[in-house]
Amino acid sequence: MLVDVRSVEEWKKGTIEGALFVPIDSLRKFSLNEEKLTKTLPPKEEKKILYTYCVVGMRAKAAGNILQAQGYEVRPLKPGYDDLLKAGFKKAEPKDEKKPE
Repeated sequence: MLVDVRSVEEWKKGTIEGALFVPIDSLRKFSLNEEKLTKTLPPKEEKKILYTYCVVGMRAKAAGNILQAQGYEVRPLKPGYDDLLKAGFKKAEPKDEKKPE
């Protein structure tokens, strides 16, 4: 499962189809609040691997550390958003989703 951890401004310009949007700033803010995490991410019991991505990999790695500390299995991606598009991932324009708190 892809998790976009870029900023709201970056996300508004486009995202990967099917990716969940959890900006790193919001993740840092509610990382210890499991109830908020489970509203956005799949339950840990589903044992889905979360692939975090940003622009160059730094925020993806930081987000991965936060999520791993919460019990998620995470694989931060080094390729950034543009690299994923070049690799063939489909771009999706953001819908009217609420920004995580």
